[in-house]
Amino acid sequence: MLAAGLSAAAIGFPAAAQAATAPNDGFAAATVITSLPFSTSEDTSQATSDPSDPAGCSSNGSVWFSFTPSSDMRLEADTFGSNYDTVLSAWTGTQGALNLVACNDDTNGAQSKITFAATAGTTYYFMAAQCCGDGGTGGGSLQFSVSQLVPPGNDNFANATPIGALPFSDTQDLSAATAEPAEPQPGCFGTSNTVWYSFTARTTGSITATTDQYGSGIAAYTGSSLASLSQVGCAEAANYYPVTFRAQAGTTYYFQVGGWCCGFGPVTFHLDVAPNPVAQLYYYPSDPSSFDTIQFYDESNDPAGAGISSRAWDFGDGATSTLQYPTHRYTADGDYTVHLTVTTVDGRTASTSQVLQVRTHDVAITRLAVPNSAHVGQTISITVYLQNTRYPETVQVDLSKSIPGGFAGVGSLTESVPVKTAGQTTRFAFSYTVTSDDKAIGKITFKADANIIGYRDALPGDNELLSTPVKVG
Repeated sequence: MLAAGLSAAAIGFPAAAQAATAPNDGFAAATVITSLPFSTSEDTSQATSDPSDPAGCSSNGSVWFSFTPSSDMRLEADTFGSNYDTVLSAWTGTQGALNLVACNDDTNGAQSKITFAATAGTTYYFMAAQCCGDGGTGGGSLQFSVSQLVPPGNDNFANATPIGALPFSDTQDLSAATAEPAEPQPGCFGTSNTVWYSFTARTTGSITATTDQYGSGIAAYTGSSLASLSQVGCAEAANYYPVTFRAQAGTTYYFQVGGWCCGFGPVTFHLDVAPNPVAQLYYYPSDPSSFDTIQFYDESNDPAGAGISSRAWDFGDGATSTLQYPTHRYTADGDYTVHLTVTTVDGRTASTSQVLQVRTHDVAITRLAVPNSAHVGQTISITVYLQNTRYPETVQVDLSKSIPGGFAGVGSLTESVPVKTAGQTTRFAFSYTVTSDDKAIGKITFKADANIIGYRDALPGDNELLSTPVKVG
């Protein structure tokens, strides 16, 4: 037990060890990177966040590194291999007045990666921190790396990769690509990471350019220098919407491929002969009669993405149309070959044909014969007269009688109905026994309904008929 007033150090015991922070914990003590590539591991579990650390990207338990490139270059820094959730950022300026260059959290799981264009003679400060909200002072085992990204060989317009035979495919890492000072911005997306391709058409015909990756776009140009380029096509999401146009024989076309979203990386560029459109037509109703106004639909599509610009319909009876959704009525039954030709914006064509059968199926109830009166217990005859002048049909006739609130079925007959000249009919003969319920009402009204089996009646309005009332005494 120590005597009052004496410290442990005063009597020869060592003082309690103080936990050491990381040597580059503060901005002023940033580890200087002298050459690339650079990689290091360190324990940041006791790293702190200095009040002067910049806001705008996590500074919880931060450590610092600095690098001054001797020439313009593109840098890539990452924390891959660290055992905690990191946030990585890059800055320029002085302590307390820093400007954010790049910031990233969770590019690869819990680790981070940033890429940016660095200017010769400018000092860049890298801050590696623990992700916001994780708590604690620092992080853990940090693995930090910086390297120079070497631009692809076709990074500049003058070094555009020449394309020979089609189809053509090539993959380049856009994270290392740059944009030249005089390089045009594509008309449909913004980018600072581009590569170039050139293609000289041997024959006149449509070509289509696409990419495989989301966040990449394509612009196509004619011209011989950056200053003289004229854009002929552009697609922001080139993995979904191709750049398609008609290439003229002997003309050289330049394709600018760039990334605009979601972390630039390897992007595959494709150039091929544009496929023809796919012509498709549809019509309604599917069983038209000479009384129907038929609705036609052009359901063609262009897999090359340029779009359908014009249509030519031939309805097979001498009538034509150029509408996308025309209507047409045939005046007589028959088999008509409907022909549709579609043309894309760039001049590709496709055609399709269908044989349309016009058949007018129509029967009519012309008379419903019943007695004038009847009494309870009497069996009476009801005859339905059916007219058919077009095609032999199988017809079902349903007979019903009036009851309070509507009708109730009393019989059904299905018969073959031949074609007969106008005025001649086919008879459907029913019988019915009068009941006491009928007497209570005092009369019976019969209703006949005719339905063609297997076909739609072109004029269904004359398929139903009511009888005169039968008095029940």
